[in-house]
Amino acid sequence: MEPPEHPPAVPRWKTLAVWAERLVLAGLLVFAAYRFGPQLGALTGVGPTLGQAPDLAFVSLDGDTVRSLDLRGEVVVLNFWATWCLPCRLEMPSLQSLHEDLGPDGVRVVGLATDVGGEKPIRDFLNEREIDYLVGRATAAQRRAFGGISGIPTTFVIDRNGVVQHRIVGYFAPPAMRAAVRRLLDS
Repeated sequence: MEPPEHPPAVPRWKTLAVWAERLVLAGLLVFAAYRFGPQLGALTGVGPTLGQAPDLAFVSLDGDTVRSLDLRGEVVVLNFWATWCLPCRLEMPSLQSLHEDLGPDGVRVVGLATDVGGEKPIRDFLNEREIDYLVGRATAAQRRAFGGISGIPTTFVIDRNGVVQHRIVGYFAPPAMRAAVRRLLDS
């Protein structure tokens, strides 16, 4: 009887390549969970409450002073954005639609522009796109108060009691945005 043949030894480089591939895949999965988890949470209503929204006061581009207390009792979609930001541009029609469709039901869309130039380019940008929801300019203090705005767009969905229910960094998918807002309107 012949001794059984052993399979040839796997070269060390192949073993390392398999482990490197697994690490890259794990990293991609963690990244996907980090980026899409908040979207899924907004869509399904699952996730932690993020605490009371900081006090907010700003002068809108129309010259009106807006304060957090003025917004109580409404579901607020607060969006930090910039004119040069492509995802912001893609997201704005959804925010405008939300403003038009659900504004009468108690939804307030608020945009805070992070642009460093004057107001005219912001006004021109909004007029070209027929954006008429409430817009002001974000200050450094406001960005810090909301935990630091590390990327734009960054959107906060705040319930009628001023509690932040969702924070989305990056493009906020319209189905997730509407689901989050509808759920808060219905509660």
